[in-house]
Amino acid sequence: MDILKKVFTYLILPVAIIALVYAIVTSIQKPVKFNKATEARRTVAIQRLKDIRTLEVAYKSVNGRFTADIDSLAMFYNNGKMDVIMQIGSNDDSLAVANTEKIKKANRKITNEDLYKMWKNGEKNLVFSTRTSVPVKDTLFASRRDFCMDSLRYIPFSGKEPIEMEAVVKQVSGVNVPLFEARMPYKKLLKGLDNQLRINLDAEQDAKGMYKGLQVGSVTTPNNNAGNWE
Repeated sequence: MDILKKVFTYLILPVAIIALVYAIVTSIQKPVKFNKATEARRTVAIQRLKDIRTLEVAYKSVNGRFTADIDSLAMFYNNGKMDVIMQIGSNDDSLAVANTEKIKKANRKITNEDLYKMWKNGEKNLVFSTRTSVPVKDTLFASRRDFCMDSLRYIPFSGKEPIEMEAVVKQVSGVNVPLFEARMPYKKLLKGLDNQLRINLDAEQDAKGMYKGLQVGSVTTPNNNAGNWE
């Protein structure tokens, strides 16, 4: 009996204590790790939804409506054109301002489009703004090295699950209003993380009457294309 007692005291009990401490620490760390991973994934997903919103707004400015087809957005980005207001010169440049005014006085019918042609032909001492058509690809995300159009169609970390998108035209106070929404459910965005903690997160969102994931825009209620994280 003494031998068994010693084995229990010096071998089994310490191992059991270590196992219990490990289990406690693991149970405490599990939600911490889940929340950290969730926040990292949300950051990537939110940027992707913001990029979709930017493209949708530009698409609507040209086509008068939104689209639920990511391929249409990709074609618009790669091949489309959009009107932008281009500012040439600076109002702080007194010589350029004086030169522009001189040209306008000499020809009162001259337009900003005419000034733009002059600027294109080499007359750089000008100040004006003009609406011009430019390739979408040269305008949107031009300074973003991390932007990838092909990635926008997928929910990140999901194994290439497609982003859920809708677009409608809804009557609001007798006026036809184009609406769109793009969604990433947590079930897909948090794929591979602790499933029970993800279920708990969905339950929390449900209890608040909120979408169980990330969403930008709404096809039910106009919300100025806001994201549910804003």
